[in-house]
This record gives sequence, structure tokens and C-alpha cells, in this order.
Amino acid sequence: MSIHILLLDDDTAGATTVRDALRDDGAATYTVDWAKTCAEGLARLAADGNLAGEAHDGVAVVLISLQMVDTRGQRALDLVFAAAPQVPVLVVSAAITEPDARLAVKQGAQDYILRERLDGYTLRKTVQGIIERGAILSALFDEKERAEVTLNSIGDAVVCTDVACRVTYLNAVAERLTGWSLADAVGHPLDDVFLPLDSETKGAAPNPMALAIRDNKTVALTQNCVLVRRDGIESAIEDSAAPIHDRNGRVTGSVMVFRDVTKTRAQAQHMAYLAKHDSLTDLPNRSLLNERLVHALALAQRHQHQTAVLYVDVDNFKEINDTLGHTIGDRLLQSIADRLRSCVRGSDTVSRRGGDEFVLLLSELNCTADAEGVASMILRSMAAPHQVDQHEIRVTVSVGIAMYPEDGSDAESLLKHADFAMYHAKGSGRNNYKLFNSRLNTRAVARRALERSLQQALDQNHFTLYYQPTFHLATRKITGVEALIRWRHPNRGLILPDDFVPLAESCGLIVPIGRWALNEACRQGREWQDACLEPVRISVNVSPIELCEKGFAAGVQNILTATGFNARDLELELTETVLIHDPVATNAVLRSLKAMGVRLALDDFGTGFSSLTHLQRFPIDALKIDQSFIRDVTTDSSDASIVGAVISMAESLSMEVVAEGVETAGQLAFLLEQCCPEAQGFYLGRPMAADDITTLLRRAQWAEHP
Repeated sequence: MSIHILLLDDDTAGATTVRDALRDDGAATYTVDWAKTCAEGLARLAADGNLAGEAHDGVAVVLISLQMVDTRGQRALDLVFAAAPQVPVLVVSAAITEPDARLAVKQGAQDYILRERLDGYTLRKTVQGIIERGAILSALFDEKERAEVTLNSIGDAVVCTDVACRVTYLNAVAERLTGWSLADAVGHPLDDVFLPLDSETKGAAPNPMALAIRDNKTVALTQNCVLVRRDGIESAIEDSAAPIHDRNGRVTGSVMVFRDVTKTRAQAQHMAYLAKHDSLTDLPNRSLLNERLVHALALAQRHQHQTAVLYVDVDNFKEINDTLGHTIGDRLLQSIADRLRSCVRGSDTVSRRGGDEFVLLLSELNCTADAEGVASMILRSMAAPHQVDQHEIRVTVSVGIAMYPEDGSDAESLLKHADFAMYHAKGSGRNNYKLFNSRLNTRAVARRALERSLQQALDQNHFTLYYQPTFHLATRKITGVEALIRWRHPNRGLILPDDFVPLAESCGLIVPIGRWALNEACRQGREWQDACLEPVRISVNVSPIELCEKGFAAGVQNILTATGFNARDLELELTETVLIHDPVATNAVLRSLKAMGVRLALDDFGTGFSSLTHLQRFPIDALKIDQSFIRDVTTDSSDASIVGAVISMAESLSMEVVAEGVETAGQLAFLLEQCCPEAQGFYLGRPMAADDITTLLRRAQWAEHP
């Protein structure tokens, strides 16, 4: 080991003594650089790269005499400290100036040695001791710096105390959360600096650091604590404290790590709120409703009160969603929710069940009439139009009422029975309320079973299409077929559309069923075309709900593309109600269909709000005269006049006409006399399976081309 010594001494004899004492001892080699003045020594330090704040690669120890002529005493020390603060200093002093040497040690020198007692062994041991202590102190300083940087860079606050719970340390985060600086806090009792309170009672919470010291174990702060900062601001915190031990295992203090969880706790509370509330209307959701209903029933049983559950469903809401869009639909639901709130007491609950369904819980009622009064208030409240953006929307609701205890003793049965009563209200014309009774249970169960069967029929492909031919009356040639859906029920056999289409419309299945029917009709039409049969126009009925479905026209185009069926051979049959509801949007859809080449027919003409304006505004190709007018054309002059007028009107508007429901020879003769171009009915041809239509088309070809 090589040790570089800088000696500052203007006494030649003394310098020689030092040099002689620092001879190589086998363990280290000493190089003594002698400067006779303080100025010369400072220059040597600068030359060796020992300027203030720089690492010293050269001088390991400075030996200095305090009796130099050019600079004496403490002044010399100060200059050396300033020039090389990291280099340890050993003072060489005469016995007479020993008090000055002791003072120099207090001022920053590492040690002193008397000239009169200076020998090689003592000097070498002193120098080596100074170097070793310097290395240890440097390592400790580095470790302290790393710990300090680490503690100030973590996101948690750290507080340390002694065994008497007086503060000994705060990191930067702790300073910010407590409002105390480290300089101000040191020595203060912990309770002055760290004041935790119970967030609910605002009483003082137990001090975890005192407990950690007392019990000699890690202690966590009680839940829901807040820390009061020095300026009075509160922060939600979580923490734990642990005892600090010396090397003998004795407790010497404690350390606490804590963090600000104000945002985290607020987010958790918000998430808990969202888990119990509907995000659109901010009403309690079904989970919170069930909790409140169970609690209300327990109180009702204890206090012998009645409780009511009201099931509220918005009538025809899907049509509003389909025509005005989901954004307007959502805003409407918010408006409905506000009105429902206004109809009940603060102790009652209005919840959103999902979609357009709401459930009201009315607790502590005296009689059924109280619940009926709320239901009547709801109906009156909904009578006024809802103003949503530029739209003035009128809606009605159907309300079902179930009472505890007569209609059910538990939450599930009350909700189910209120639901049954609501369906009864819908079946009774909507815009009314109904009380549950046992007869409704059987009817509602049957309806729900039918809904499930209908969904199963769609999933398992239990539907089929029959085709009824349309004939040109003058030539008796087949001009087209109308696709008519049938449900092949596993137990009830073949079910006609009148018995399930209304249910499909009310439960939301009409769109996928209609999509299936259109796809199957186009697929079958393409199959007939591939068999080189005469091109046949296929008519498919479209529900108003289907036409209002977003992307309907694009869906038709996709089916035509997928099946390869020609658009000009497809005819979509619409009802007049479609033209009345949101005519602007409907017209846009119809014109998109016409742009593809699809034909459009107005079905059941004359039974709705028939208007020439509709026929002129919308791109209609054909009118289908409803069978109710055809039925009595031979016996009722009014019906005969209406049919004749429709045929003439269609001719003047360059529209085709098809008479529906021809069942007798007399009806056919009348239509021929009126020059009706096309007709359809049992007298001409019943609905048939696809194979039977295939046979019919082949026979027609053979008859025309024998």
C-alpha cells in the first residue's frame, strides 16, 4: 500500500523527524511531500487535484504545523479545509501549544501528535488509523446518502422516533403530509407531529408507533384513519409501525411508513357506489334494490306493515330507440327516472331493473290503495311530453303491483308477481296499472314459456317458409310467391305467424327472425334460379320494427350478396304504419332499398291511414288490397267501389295492384271485370312448401313449352 503524505512545516528539523519516522514498514510505503509554507502546501494540493469538492487521488493525509511563519494556527487549518475538505488533517504540535492542537481537533482536524513524543511506530499507527477512520466515515456517509435519497424518492412517508416517542426523522413525503419540516419536528413528541383521527368519530386514533415500542412488534393503524396536517387539512392514510432495535436487541425507537390513500379510498367508494347504482340514471340497480327489499320486508314483518313492489315498463320504447337513436333513448330514460323519483317519498326506492324497466319499492304502507295512488300518480306524471333536445316525446308506461304479504313473502316472489301484473297491464291496452292476482300467474308463466320456446326455435332452426303464389289474372301465369313463415313447434305442430309474430315483436325477437326469413327466401329463390325455372319474384313481409332497425338496408344488401339472389326479384312488403312513424328516416331507408333494385309493396292497403301523400312521397311499386275488402265485393257495394277505386288509382299512379284473399269464383270474376292485374288467395293457390312450389313452376314451364 502506498500512502502519500503532504507535510506543511517550516521547521527543517521537525520535517526531517517526520520523514525519518515515516519509513517503509513492510505494510505500507510512505511518500512525504514537504512544503515549507502554507501557500506552497495549498499549491501542492491544487496541483494534485485536491481542490474543494473534488476526489483526492493524491494526498491521503495532511500533516500540518500550527506554528508556520506565513500562516499560523486556525487560519492555516481553515485554508487547508477549504482547499481539500475531504482530506483528513493531522496536527503536529509542540507540548507547549497542545491546547491549540486540541482546539484544532474540535475545529475539524482528525487528531494531533506531539513532537516530543513523535516516533515512527506512533506516527505510522496514527496515520493509518486516520486513513481507516476516513474510509469508514466515507462509507457511512455514502450509506446515509443512499438511505436519504431512497427515503425521499419513495412514494410513502417515513417517520422515526426514539424510545420516548420523540421525532428523530421525517422524509420529504412525511414533511408534506404532516406539514412539519424535519428541522422543526426533530425532538417534538410524535403526537404533536403525527395526529391520526378516526374518520367517522373524529376522535383520536391509537398511536401505532407507541404501540410498536410498547409491544415490541409491528402494528398497523386502525382502518378509516385520517391524518390532520399542521394547517388543519385532512388526508386519509394507511400505515404500519415497527420497533427499532440496537445490536443487543433492545428497543431504541420506532419507524412508521404511511401513505396518503385519499384518492384510492375515494375511488374505492366510487366503485362501491357504481356496483350498487345504474350508470345511466344513477338509480339503485337490482343488487341494491334486492338488499333494500329484503330489509324492508323484515321491517314490515316486525311492525305489521304492508310493502308494495311496482314494476314499471315503458310502452313501445324499442320503437323510440330504433327511430330516434339510442342517445335520445338514453336521455328519455333519464327523464323518466326523474319523474318516477318525484312520485315517491324519500324513504322509498326507485331502481332501474334494466333496459326500459324500473322497479319501485314502497315501504310501510297502510293498505293497497296507497300503492294504487302512487301508480296513478306515475301515469299522470308520464302524460306530459318529455322534451329531449329538439324532440317532444310522449310515452306511456304499464305498471304492475304486488303487495306484501298477500302476493308474496319474499323478494323474489314479489318481483316476479309484480312483473306478471305489469304484463297483464300491457295486455290490457297499456298506459294503466294492474294488481297481481293468482290468475295472472298462470297466464304470465305460459307467456314466458312461449318466449323461451320462441328463442329456442330461433336457435335450433325450427322455422320454415311456405310460399303462396301470385297470379296474373289475364294469363293465369305465376308472377311471384309470397314467403310466409311458420313455426314447427315440437309439441303444437305448425304454428301460423298471427300466433307468434306479435309475441316476437314485443320480446325483441322479430329482428333476428325476420333476418332469418329474408335470408331463407333469397336462398330458396337462388335455388330456383339455378334450376333454370322461370324467374319468380319473392315477396317477404317486413315488420315496422325491422325496418327501423339501424343498418336494415345494409343487412338486405349483405343477404343478397351472400345468397346471390337478384335484387330486382325481391319484393319487400311494408305496412302503412311504417310510413307514418318518422317518415324522414323511413323514406331514406326505402330509397336505399330502391337504389339496390329491390321492389317495395304496400301491404294491407286501405286498413291504415291510407293517404295519397304517402303514395306520392315514398317509392312504392305495388299496392296489395287487403282481403277484408275482397271478401264482400260481390255482396257489398261499398267494398266493391273501394276496390274499383284503388285499382283505378294505382293505374293512374303507374303502380301495380295485387288483390289479396281471393277465395271464390265470384270474387275472381269481379276482379277480372275491374281489370285487376294480379291476385292471390286460396281459390288460386294455397301456401305451399318449397318443394311443392318447385313442382308447380316446372308444370308451368312444361305447359308453356311442351
